[in-house]
Amino acid sequence: MPPISAIFWDVGGVLLTNAWDRSQREAALEHFKLDEEEFADRHEMVVSSFERGKIGLDDYLDRTVFYRARPFSRDEFKQYIFSLSQPNTEALTFARQLADSKNYLMGTINNQSRDLNLYRIEKFGLRSIFSLFVSSCFVGLRKPEQDIYRLALEITQKAPEECCFIDDRSINLEAAKRVGMHTIKMDSVAQLRDDLRKLKA
Repeated sequence: MPPISAIFWDVGGVLLTNAWDRSQREAALEHFKLDEEEFADRHEMVVSSFERGKIGLDDYLDRTVFYRARPFSRDEFKQYIFSLSQPNTEALTFARQLADSKNYLMGTINNQSRDLNLYRIEKFGLRSIFSLFVSSCFVGLRKPEQDIYRLALEITQKAPEECCFIDDRSINLEAAKRVGMHTIKMDSVAQLRDDLRKLKA
């Protein structure tokens, strides 16, 4: 087996908290006293375009929240969304150690809207860890579509057997495995370290 030369990471649920997943949306709906069913219907209509970078955060909010007058401002809502992003400090430290070793090409394969993705990259210093961001908002593809993993391989010109993809969701790992990548489901950083060590052994 050839040595691993590239490690691709999910971001939300691995390196950081999720940005705008179900639990974050539920927290926002409760905080701003929004109707859950009404919001969910509108969210489902636009989430694919939102995460593929076809509409920005303001357009998304126009369609899901500010299609009528609210007792709170757009800026208040946006700042609340951004505040939900928090680091997994242990995971970020480990990823930085791997990047500093210069032994691996380090990249992400993640689903995220453009505004939140750019905010999180800047806020948590991800550019100093990763040289490549295969993000749904940049490439117009979303996990678990196999084409997003194929694109990461084509961009890096890496053979799939040289690559490892880390995610916290099995469905995303299944798709990566189908294109030939090694995969690790992260439950904890200690477990991730062990699994990566076994993979390299």
